[in-house]
Amino acid sequence: MKAIIVAGGTGGHIYPALAIIHKIQEKEKKSDILFIGTTDRMEKDLIPKLGINYVGIEMKGLNRKHLFSNFSVLKKYGKAISKAKEIISSFDPDIVIGVGGYITAPVLSAAHQLKYKTMIHEQNSIPGLSNRFLSRFVDLICVSLPGSVTYFPKKKVVYTGNPRSEEIASIPSFSKKNLGFLAHQKLVVIVMGSLGSTTMSQKIKEMIGCFQNKNYQVLIITGKDYYDSYLKETIPNNVKIVPFLDNLIQLLKDTDLIVSRAGASTIAEITAIGLPAILVPSPYVTHQHQYKNAKELADAGACRLITEEDFSSERLIGEIDKLFDNHDFYLDMKKASQKFGVLDSASKIYAEIKKLIG
Repeated sequence: MKAIIVAGGTGGHIYPALAIIHKIQEKEKKSDILFIGTTDRMEKDLIPKLGINYVGIEMKGLNRKHLFSNFSVLKKYGKAISKAKEIISSFDPDIVIGVGGYITAPVLSAAHQLKYKTMIHEQNSIPGLSNRFLSRFVDLICVSLPGSVTYFPKKKVVYTGNPRSEEIASIPSFSKKNLGFLAHQKLVVIVMGSLGSTTMSQKIKEMIGCFQNKNYQVLIITGKDYYDSYLKETIPNNVKIVPFLDNLIQLLKDTDLIVSRAGASTIAEITAIGLPAILVPSPYVTHQHQYKNAKELADAGACRLITEEDFSSERLIGEIDKLFDNHDFYLDMKKASQKFGVLDSASKIYAEIKKLIG
């Protein structure tokens, strides 16, 4: 198979794209992959390091606050379509696959105009602007969450789950004992995104003392920029603080509860593991994507939802105690979370691609 994969901007788009690439390469050893991203976001460095053929196209997202500044964006969009047409025609793929980020719109538009087969994958509960626009003319739409199906044309959309889930399911666990935690006590991991959060960091610091004498252990992952500020705090014996953790996903397989943001990658990770969660959606994300992701899970009993505004020691510890003190309630949440985790999601997407290109 010859495939162009388009994604950019954040890990929430790039890692699902990589999962699709890995599945294609697993199934077809002689596959030929080209990754198209931007010239100034994380994919420009990450993808070439992985040995994947990469081309960057200059593109910017729309500015929703200052509409007049979008004239330059529209100019870049036109140039990006022209550049994409050159790249696509030269590579001559069987399919062009968009996995999110503003770079997908001009590249998929170019592919459609050139009459190549096209597919997009939506990670969030509520689709973003690019995918809503692209859904009008792409041939296939795959979605991570069942609630997304209603936003797309019925004949094109398939609920496959997030392809990242399949990779997560096969990753080995990492014992909490390796971090000095007791094997027989429950572990709660608190992490507010890979970089951390200014607002949440302050709130979490203020509640550290409230974990004293609790019958569970707590790992707080601060993000590199916030770690030093925690060193001034008095830390209870059952709490550990780290700036980051490379093998977090492996540790989550030996974790009893996570308190985190509600980005698409996080949702894929916790549902693939079937990990009960207390989600605190970031209010700073476009279109409130994180809140809507968390709401879909909460409505199905797969997590508890606390808004950043309502996040406090009383609310958080009350939710943790409710989960750990009621074993049936905890198990129900675990089962509900597992229902969202499609453990063969990348395989489902590959099968849909093969069906499309014949």
